[in-house]
Amino acid sequence: IYADPGKRLELYFRPKDPYCHPVCANRFPTSTVLLKVKRRTKKKKQLDTEEQIQPEVQFEMEILGTVTTVYKFQGMSDFQYLAMHSGHDGKQTSMYDKVLMLKPEKEEFFNRELPLYIPPPIFSRLDTPVDYFYRPDIQHREGYNNPQVSGENLIGLSRARRPHNAIFVNFDDEEIPTKPLDAAVQTWKKVCTNPVDKKVEEELRKLFEVRPVWSRNAVKANISVHPDKLKLLLPYLAYYMLTGPWRSLWVRFGYDPRKHPEAKIYQVLDFRIRCGMKYGYAPTDMPVKAKRSTYNCSLPITVRKPVSHTVSVHDLKQGLGTSGASAAKKPASSRYKLKESIYIFREGALPPYRQMFYQLCDLNVESLQKIIRRNDGTESECTERDGWCLPKTSDDLRDTMSLMIKQIIRSTRPALFSSTTSSEDGKEQLAYESGEDEDDEEEEEEDFKPSDGSENEMETEILDYV
Repeated sequence: IYADPGKRLELYFRPKDPYCHPVCANRFPTSTVLLKVKRRTKKKKQLDTEEQIQPEVQFEMEILGTVTTVYKFQGMSDFQYLAMHSGHDGKQTSMYDKVLMLKPEKEEFFNRELPLYIPPPIFSRLDTPVDYFYRPDIQHREGYNNPQVSGENLIGLSRARRPHNAIFVNFDDEEIPTKPLDAAVQTWKKVCTNPVDKKVEEELRKLFEVRPVWSRNAVKANISVHPDKLKLLLPYLAYYMLTGPWRSLWVRFGYDPRKHPEAKIYQVLDFRIRCGMKYGYAPTDMPVKAKRSTYNCSLPITVRKPVSHTVSVHDLKQGLGTSGASAAKKPASSRYKLKESIYIFREGALPPYRQMFYQLCDLNVESLQKIIRRNDGTESECTERDGWCLPKTSDDLRDTMSLMIKQIIRSTRPALFSSTTSSEDGKEQLAYESGEDEDDEEEEEEDFKPSDGSENEMETEILDYV
């Protein structure tokens, strides 16, 4: 626990009871001294039985060192759950010897008839008292009647739509929007009150004139704009594609990529770094580490993360955000800019994340562009899976990119590939040139689902608007 500053120290009142819920101590820095005190008592001989001589007491103190960290138990104890069964006569019977398997047991142990015992799945998530401020009852005007219960005013599983006024378009929709919603225009005009915002608006307009389709990461790498303002600016200038080869991308109003074969280069490629022993390296050997791990889940016993402060409209008008104070030291031209590697794939460089969404025009490798341009001038049909490209183009691009990444890993960590034979090298080089690979790799790539919540997954961008 001491080695990880993000964890709390646990104290179990019954250490041998797996159902015991601990109390937790918080970690605090301190500057105190650790003392070693010895108390020596020297008894004097008693000459007269009537007189009582007090023993001589001496104290010896020694400084052993300094203490820099201390743990304090400041929370309250939670409910304790015992493995007990209450009989008809009210007598409590312990069930620990029946439910705990302390040694390898035979089949009879699991087939015994026992009372139903289901421990709670979770205890209280907080151990400090919190004042809960209930909302006051709404005072309606006289004559107000509650609306009838319908599907519109029921509390559902999905959250309410956020007022960012983005227009979403599916690949099957016949028409595409030519102008933003009036609410989107009003919202942006309300926030755009300083020259910096107007400059950012002009810069984004020029970007859409040069290239009608952009990803949000690509925009953030080309212009410096506060993320909360970008949420309001993008629906003002473009609509969002939900499905098809341009899914999760922002398209300029009035431009329909399904009618322009030259929009092939703006299609999206969902690329994930392959890992496994059949690729030559295990997940633990991956040079690109995962953002999250199932072994590092956040539990109530861990220190709570600092709460992010909500950005107000006043902060946006002033051109500041949650990081206004810390980011004030950086120049405004690059304060919120991302690196080019967030959306451009280059030869000899590893992607920053295990899953990336690239536009085909941002694959800056000649061999990849040859695969994309195989049907230039002969595009006849735009399909939802492949767009204006030939069938299986995405699979060929993934295979080639995976081999390029494998070669990068081979050059940096040759020990991982020491068992590769020369024949396998020849087969690998042939596959690199032809862009072909085994069928089982393709199936695994299709079955793999993207992780939830990654900041790099453009699929989750829609959550900012719905």
